[in-house]
Amino acid sequence: MKLWFVRGAWASRKGREKAARLNPERVESIAIIRHAAIGDMIITRPFIHEVRRHFPNASITLSLVSNYTYGAPTDLVDRVHVAIGSDNRQASLREQIAAGRALGYHDILFDAAGTTRSYWLCLLNKAGLKVGFPYHAWQRPLLYDVAVLRSEFRFEADVMMDMLHLFGFHTRHPLDFALTSSPLQRPRPYVVYFPSASIPGKCWPHERFADLVARMAERYPDHDHVVLEGVKEWESIDDILSAQGDLPNVEGAKTASLDELMSLLQGASLVVANDTGVRNAAIAAGTPTVGIFFSTIPYTYWPRDGRHDAVFRPDGELPSVDEVFESSAGMLKSVRKAA
Repeated sequence: MKLWFVRGAWASRKGREKAARLNPERVESIAIIRHAAIGDMIITRPFIHEVRRHFPNASITLSLVSNYTYGAPTDLVDRVHVAIGSDNRQASLREQIAAGRALGYHDILFDAAGTTRSYWLCLLNKAGLKVGFPYHAWQRPLLYDVAVLRSEFRFEADVMMDMLHLFGFHTRHPLDFALTSSPLQRPRPYVVYFPSASIPGKCWPHERFADLVARMAERYPDHDHVVLEGVKEWESIDDILSAQGDLPNVEGAKTASLDELMSLLQGASLVVANDTGVRNAAIAAGTPTVGIFFSTIPYTYWPRDGRHDAVFRPDGELPSVDEVFESSAGMLKSVRKAA
């Protein structure tokens, strides 16, 4: 395989030699390391799908960490490896090393995690060619044969694709998430609002969400407005629903499974959410989204294809209700025009 880059990547001398000896048709085994929560798991799907397409004869192993397995794209791979995570702190160092080495040898190893644990996996396991996208230059010669530059200012699903662009592969766009779920069918179109996130510090205040939902429900009476509740006790939406008064087109919802969640998101006209895995799931489902950002960098999870918006202020302050409402109304208007 030829390495296609001038300044946007790095390769050691041995890495160039190893890559030159590889033929995509003859690659037999590939490992992909991805240790992350559900949102990052979902946006890994297009990368795995493209790896399968460009290495048609390879068996693909997905390496997960035990505390992050929910939503993992196991349906797209042949084997799953699980490293010991923070949910098993009683495991001895020997057990952790043994679990890490169980990943084994592969013709190509893609580190799509860039975490301390994934670095150890790269050191503990041999591979014909090791490819990663590390944040720091010193990590490249220590861990990999080939590396691409990693940026927080591009959609991470696209950054992962750069590990394939490096070899001159033509990846498809729009991204193919290879979902198997079907859109939820309801009598009326609906908008989904998800006011939670992985931690409270990433959540836009509930009183602002309550105001937004009320204004959207009044502006769009022909739509149902569904407020999705999270799974943890602190994620209750009772206060948001109680603030809606007698609006007949506002309701709460809670999904029992990932399939139910994907179906709900896939059938929606629009999803409004914080920086959270639910928004990533909506992006994967092909549903337009409005993301609310103030404590995290928006560009990493913002596909710039016209179907998604990110509301944030350059000073990092909380976006106003007016700002999120105008973005949501604009996206819904675009959806109606497209229909």
